[in-house]
Amino acid sequence: MGNPLRTAQDRRLPRIPEPCALVIFGVTGDLSRKKLIPAVYDLANRGLLPPGFVVVGFARADWGEGDFESLACDAAKKGARTPWREDVWQRLSSQFQFVPGSFDNDDDFDKLAETLDELRERNGIAGNTAFYFSIPPAAFPLVLNQLNRTGLADNSKTGGWRRVVVEKPFGNDLATAVALNQLVDDVFNPADVYRIDHYLGKETVQNILALRFANSLFEPVWNSKYVDSVQITMAEDVGIGTRAAFYDASGAARDVLQNHLLQLLALVGMEEPTSFDPQEVRAEKLKVLKAISLPADIAKGSVRGQYLPGWVAGERAVGYLEEKNIPPDSKTETYVAVRLGIQNRRWAGVPFYVRVGKRMPRRVTEIAILFKKAPHLPFDPADVEMLGNNQLVIRVQPDEGVVLKFGSKVPGTAMEVRDIAMDFQYGEAFTESSPEAYERLVLDVLIGDRTLFPDAAEVEQSWRVIDPLEAAWAGTTPEPYRAGEWGPRAADEMLAREGRAWRRA
Repeated sequence: MGNPLRTAQDRRLPRIPEPCALVIFGVTGDLSRKKLIPAVYDLANRGLLPPGFVVVGFARADWGEGDFESLACDAAKKGARTPWREDVWQRLSSQFQFVPGSFDNDDDFDKLAETLDELRERNGIAGNTAFYFSIPPAAFPLVLNQLNRTGLADNSKTGGWRRVVVEKPFGNDLATAVALNQLVDDVFNPADVYRIDHYLGKETVQNILALRFANSLFEPVWNSKYVDSVQITMAEDVGIGTRAAFYDASGAARDVLQNHLLQLLALVGMEEPTSFDPQEVRAEKLKVLKAISLPADIAKGSVRGQYLPGWVAGERAVGYLEEKNIPPDSKTETYVAVRLGIQNRRWAGVPFYVRVGKRMPRRVTEIAILFKKAPHLPFDPADVEMLGNNQLVIRVQPDEGVVLKFGSKVPGTAMEVRDIAMDFQYGEAFTESSPEAYERLVLDVLIGDRTLFPDAAEVEQSWRVIDPLEAAWAGTTPEPYRAGEWGPRAADEMLAREGRAWRRA
């Protein structure tokens, strides 16, 4: 029986899943240790996990239950957002199970099936299980086929819901994405597939929708009549870390542009949905992705870069070709800037400049809406020479918030107008700190809310944007830029040809 004091529309009360299990494949990997286990602890600490909730780790390791609990404890203490509470951890860890196994071993998956059957009775989870693929994409087919063989993915056989969470990259191009979509949808019900893009779990990204559709202030000017251009920047001060094999085979465009940045573009450009029903939101995002236009001349409308040795935050940084396990003749890009358009009535003629890069001066992700300049008819040109474009800047990370930049008179006897900024920061405006992206997304998977998860059509349409770029870049050498710079000079020249400049992030 449901709570008689609660309605489905009341969003103030916490949403708590049904009793269920979370199976993490690759539980010993970086993603699990740094993000998933801390997220599960934080959810437990906030009282958002159901009674009987259990975490089942599956990995190739000769461990017992105590070894898994010890690793998980270290990971949770190191990565948790909320304060450490030993009583919460003891309750949570008592429901941890570890199943050692290989993805190609039938006996190991049979053991996993037996373990989940036992948990159904012991923990009362009624067959409800989410499978999290914290594994390399090459292993997806193996695991999917095993889940299919054992019937673990079949809702009708298990008596509860079965869901699968697939991390990016979802394919390496359109053809591989289509093949993977077909494989996943053959094993799981398409409505039970959650393609995770952790950027969509960030509070600031979700605030794009609130900013636009909950206020009458912005939507009237959110179009080509008033907007000069849009800049979306994702800069990282780090290099490739331990991801050499993956990164050198993918590059910046496949790693980040195809998913994170095109999703941000879709949220900025989409029309208002009739409701926040997952299907309605995804339908509007898909319309934007389908309307994206590439530069007529990709060589002039895009720039690829690769970082050289330099200095970042006062420390010496090696170049990409000097990174461990990177071939000395690699042509993989660590920076991409591209001019995109959206071919619809709202955005016709407005350029969307999108850039992503590693070894930049600092870490920042932001969306900048640059408005057209006012005619300044009553002003002498000298009065407004220090005045730039009005800007609305949505800071996704690390200083989450919104900045509104506009002109104001400088105190004094002269009519001098300069830019000033009104700055809203989440950390100052709200007493509760923002949940981590994985915290929100793991909870949504367990609840069954697909609003923040791209569907197969969105993934495939994004590849239709990236594939022509990759084809045009084939055989070309990336432009060099020093570590600690904001990318190649060619990226500045790309905007300068149109009378614009990159916003200083």
